Amino acid sequence: MFGVAKICLGVAALLFVAFLLVPPALAACTDMPAPGVDWQRCYLDKRHFQNADLSGATLRSSFFAHSDFTGANLTGVDARRAKFVTAILNEVRFDEARLIGADFTTAELAGASFRGADLRRAKFFRADLRGADFTGATLGGTDFLKADLSGATWIDGKTICPEDLIGQCN
Repeated sequence: MFGVAKICLGVAALLFVAFLLVPPALAACTDMPAPGVDWQRCYLDKRHFQNADLSGATLRSSFFAHSDFTGANLTGVDARRAKFVTAILNEVRFDEARLIGADFTTAELAGASFRGADLRRAKFFRADLRGADFTGATLGGTDFLKADLSGATWIDGKTICPEDLIGQCN
């Protein structure tokens, strides 16, 4: 009887250890929008995320072309190399977000907040950034070619870009 008990205990211990070693499952691209969702390398073009709370989400190398994020909270997201080409991102909060190499070509970003965001090598070609807030953002190689920065607050938190400004605000 003791031999069977030892075998059962051994099997139970082995299963317990195996359970601890199994990595957690990654979130699927079909998961609902939620804080901390893992959507890296997902194709989510032409989707509707208005007023969604995606704070702390992982969006690395994902595609959101033509998607609508109006009023969404993307505070603290990791969206390195994400594509927001022609997306609607008016009044979106990207505060403290990692947006290194993100592509916002022709995106609508009026009133968006990028306070403390890392925007190195991000691309805003022909983007609408009227009234956006870049206070404390990290720039370096950021492309604002032909972007509308009218009324935007620049990285020092004091400079307001002049009306009809197209390109870099200094």
